[in-house]
Formats: sequence, structure tokens, C-alpha cells
Amino acid sequence: MADEQFRKHLLKSLGGDWPEPCPLNVRHRETKRADGFRIESVYYDAEPGDSIPALLLIPDCATDDNPVPGICVWHQHAGQWHLGKGEPAGLSGNPMHHTGAALAREGYVVLCPDALCFEERQDPTGKLKGGNYERFEFLRYVVEGKCMAWKNILDMKRAVDFLQSRPEVRDEKIGCYGHSMGSTHTWLVGPWEPRIKCLVGNCCLPTYAAMHREHMLHCFPNFVPGIFPEHDTPDIAALTAPRALHLNLGELDGGSPIDEARRGVDVITKAYSEAGASAKFSHYIEDGAGHVLSDEMWARTKKWFSRHLL
Repeated sequence: MADEQFRKHLLKSLGGDWPEPCPLNVRHRETKRADGFRIESVYYDAEPGDSIPALLLIPDCATDDNPVPGICVWHQHAGQWHLGKGEPAGLSGNPMHHTGAALAREGYVVLCPDALCFEERQDPTGKLKGGNYERFEFLRYVVEGKCMAWKNILDMKRAVDFLQSRPEVRDEKIGCYGHSMGSTHTWLVGPWEPRIKCLVGNCCLPTYAAMHREHMLHCFPNFVPGIFPEHDTPDIAALTAPRALHLNLGELDGGSPIDEARRGVDVITKAYSEAGASAKFSHYIEDGAGHVLSDEMWARTKKWFSRHLL
């Protein structure tokens, strides 16, 4: 009962119910070949008049007659607003984070969309650059009684709509992965998207308690008004139970102070235990690691997807 009360309070704090989905209005731009998969560049609509540019990675093994699991990959922030979908798709940025391409080579259909304010979703007027446009959008939603997280969740729900519209994807086998801000997006969408059966977040479980203590400026999706101090970010992640959730953390990651992150993991563990789903939550804290995707973190990510999606 307490969980359901918090869920209702959280939805109100985010900004209330999401609108009824509009037609996807998919537009295909171009197709490129890559090693073991093809990349389709597309647009689809999140809301009327709001198109999301995305890259769809389709492994050679996936066909209409042989559909495979699908994974949404939410890109990182890193103060690099010029980067978005292209980094996980393997077309730009840090090779460490070419995770969508790696998952496509593992045999998954992978969708890499741009988050609001990144890559092709920067200020269409050209007046505001980088972080200034992100701040503008955050404040625009605030004065409408919503927050950036509300919009991010809406966009992620539409990503699932798009994946499920593809004949190469098994509708009942959808997962998601994200690093840094992408990890925040993972535990934000978890409570609201039951079609996502398996979730992995890498290196981002900041708590308000830690952010306030350390005077941290974090990316805007982390900030949901009106829930602290009664609740904190791990309580949001815990609402994903009983669906499969794995979190990787670095002991020395300054963006997620490890003392608070450990307490957060305990909160999530307790929620999964109470839901009778202890085996559906796992976590890994790498000693001496910072804000990275290490080899061991990636190995555990792939194992989690294999266990719950294949």
C-alpha cells in the first residue's frame, strides 16, 4: 500500500498522466551497413509536432520471420550536447560507449534515440546553446507544472512503442540500458513502462541526500520536485520491482557518492525482496572504479540481458 501511495505521489510530482499516444508517423531517412547489422536513420513522433531522431540497429539475424529481442539504449550526458544517439550507435564519441553497436552484434535489435536537448534535438531557433537550452527546457516544463523527467519518460515510452512496431522485434522481449544520464533514464522509466522486462543502469544512482551534502549540480532529469526528504531516488528505482533490474556502480564515482549509493541499493534490494522477486535485482560495485563502463560492468550487463531476454 505504501508503494502505491508513493507511486501516485511520484506521478503527480513528475507532472501527472502522460498524454494518449499519438500516431508514430515514422519517417525513414537512410540506411547504412555496419559490421553484422544495418543502421536505419528514422524519425518518429513523441507528441504532435515533436519528432525524435533515432538510429535503429538491426542485426543480420533479425527478420520478419525471425524476430529477436529489442533493447533501447539511452545515451549519456557528459556535458556533450552535440552527442546523442550517434555515440551508442558507434558513429561518434567514446568507443567505450558504443554499446548499442555491441548489443546489435550480440543479436539484439537496438534503438538509440536522441534525448531532448542533445544532438539533433538542440534549440531549433539556434538562440540557446548547450546547457543554456537544457536549462530553458527544464524551466519551461517547471512552469507547466511538470519536470524534465516527465518529458524524458514520455519519450522513452514512445521508444518502446516504436520498437514494438517493428516486425523484427519480439514484443514481449524488450530491455533498456543506459550509462550516466542514461542510467538515470533507466530507473526513471522503470516504474512506468511494464513492457520493458529487463533494465540495466551503469554508473548513476545519485541521491538527493548526497547531492545536497556535496553541493552537486547534476543533470536535470535527476530532479523530481516534491518527494524529498520522505523519499529519494532509490525509492523511484525500487518501483520497477518485480521486473529484472541490474545496476553497476563505481566505488570512486563522484557523481554517485558510494556511501549513499550503497544505502540506495539496500532500499531497492528490500523492495524486491518484499515483492518476492529477489532474484530479479542485482548490483555490482567495482572497487577503485570511477564513472566508467569497465570490462566487468559490461560483462555483467550482457549476462543480465542474456538471462532475461534470450
